[in-house]
Amino acid sequence: MDSKNYTINIAHLYPKLLNIYGDWGNVLTIKRRCEWRNINVNIDSINIGDSIDIKKYDFYFIGGGQDQQQIAVSKELQRHKASLQDARDENAVFLAICGGYQLLGHYYLPGDGDELSGISLLDVYTVAGDKRFIGNVTAECNFIHPQTLVGFENHSGLTYLQNDTLPIATVKTGNGNNGKDKTEGATYKNVFGTYLHGSFLPKNPHFADYLISLALHKRYKEKIELSVLDDTFENKAHEVLINKKY
Repeated sequence: MDSKNYTINIAHLYPKLLNIYGDWGNVLTIKRRCEWRNINVNIDSINIGDSIDIKKYDFYFIGGGQDQQQIAVSKELQRHKASLQDARDENAVFLAICGGYQLLGHYYLPGDGDELSGISLLDVYTVAGDKRFIGNVTAECNFIHPQTLVGFENHSGLTYLQNDTLPIATVKTGNGNNGKDKTEGATYKNVFGTYLHGSFLPKNPHFADYLISLALHKRYKEKIELSVLDDTFENKAHEVLINKKY
């Protein structure tokens, strides 16, 4: 990277409601890895009732939560559905974890209660299963290096992908989207949804850097090479979890 003063603007969607299992750590990871490279980061918390200026933000993050919190966020997201679809189509980066991932699809149908509408940034849908998937996950992703992704899943929702929405990775250990087709997560354009908690990005610094690169490209319309960081400790944390079941 040269000495140009780069900036990334992040919208953290509904952190008061969707922040289970330390999902905030994903935003913190992006912030720290940018700051270590002298990239400026501005983070705005978007809460119920707030407006969203899609021209401002390069990166959107939404975490996981319980069904009750998802109900409130599902209703709120409908206000912003069209504008967030526009943000997706303008190549903004989205990272959604678990419950937030489900709400970026078409809908989530819980075991009891009404269907929760999503905002269709991803061509996926989720239905409640009768088994809870809990444990560590190792998956292989073919568009980053190293190819392994690790994290911790804890969900009973079964998510199914359709058409141009592709899985982020193939499950090697764990269950992933639905426990049947060996897929984990979903991606379309620069939108990424995953069931991996932990937090996800501290354990996968290479994926964090991939998202940073996409966010910079969105803002500056050019490919920007990131300077190399000393990820000795991050890589050890990643490696010790590969193929670990519990």
